[in-house]
Amino acid sequence: MEYQTHETIKRLWQKFLREQLAAMAPEERQKYEQQFEERFEDLIKGASANGGDGFLDLIGFGEKGAPPFEELSYPFIKPDFDDAVMPSQLHAAAELYFIYQHERMKVFKVVDVLRRLFQMGRIRIQRGPGARGLYLLEKWKPLRYTLRDRMIAYRRVFNYGTAPSPAGAIVNKNFHNQLVAFMTALAQYFRDHLISEVIRGGPMTSQRPFGSVATVQRLGIDLRYAIDRSSYGNILALTHEVGHYLKTVLQLFDSPDIMKAFDANNKWDVIEIISNRHLGGMAELSQRAKMAESGRRVLQWVSDSDFKTAIDPMLFQSEARPFGPHAEAWVAAYRMTPEGRGFRGVTSTVKRMIGMPLQQQMV
Repeated sequence: MEYQTHETIKRLWQKFLREQLAAMAPEERQKYEQQFEERFEDLIKGASANGGDGFLDLIGFGEKGAPPFEELSYPFIKPDFDDAVMPSQLHAAAELYFIYQHERMKVFKVVDVLRRLFQMGRIRIQRGPGARGLYLLEKWKPLRYTLRDRMIAYRRVFNYGTAPSPAGAIVNKNFHNQLVAFMTALAQYFRDHLISEVIRGGPMTSQRPFGSVATVQRLGIDLRYAIDRSSYGNILALTHEVGHYLKTVLQLFDSPDIMKAFDANNKWDVIEIISNRHLGGMAELSQRAKMAESGRRVLQWVSDSDFKTAIDPMLFQSEARPFGPHAEAWVAAYRMTPEGRGFRGVTSTVKRMIGMPLQQQMV
């Protein structure tokens, strides 16, 4: 398609759009606005599909020599940066975050202590399902990825821990700030929406919420891109293996003979008792469990969402609504951990991440 023809199509389309929207009732306009925008993109993309030789025409190497600018084909470039990610890597990173929080809960250390107590005869179990499970773990040693391997993975993808990163590897140094910012932005979005419903008397008075979709989308895209850059290599294989091992270990802690040996009611009591007796104290089990659950779910949503710029606000609200409570739960649990006690609050954190000056924050 020639450049002049492209300009004409855009002008005619804008005139057509104005006339059609003016003829519609106000309640119908919102229904068709997004469809018109998508149809315009498809039209421009399809009309520009045959412009592959435009550069040769521009420099005079085409069949017609060097034509005028208005006769050159339009150089349509598809904006695909936001789509240039590997979903499998992002899903693996979400599972790795879940595993990391259980690492902080000392789950892997607890099972090592159990194996040692079973081997030394310091735990009164012998033929139950827990004893058999410990025997199989000792015999086959199914976890090939050691603590060092896991710590390197946490450092690469999340910049968590103090393990040295491999030479030449990309470390996601800003992950934690991005994750906190995304969680707070998502929580702030639904807080603003709740306030808008109270002020306007209900959600049906005006369908568009007060919350900023763009802030959530921008932080989500940045978070997804940074994770994608740092989660290559063995992260997918590691999360599969360690995830299966973690599932087996948690089921092992729920064995009746092991719970009876420690006078426990559930697997979390086993982890707490062994941590206090043999590992110098218990970790933040309640907070870490909630951060693992909500963090993994939100990261899975980030992995699968395209964060399309022109998305209808109500459609985005419907897609994001199940994850608002997860964001609030994650923030509430995070503030109770040692690293989260300096958290300044949802509003100030969002303002800082979007570059608002300090004096503007105080207004």
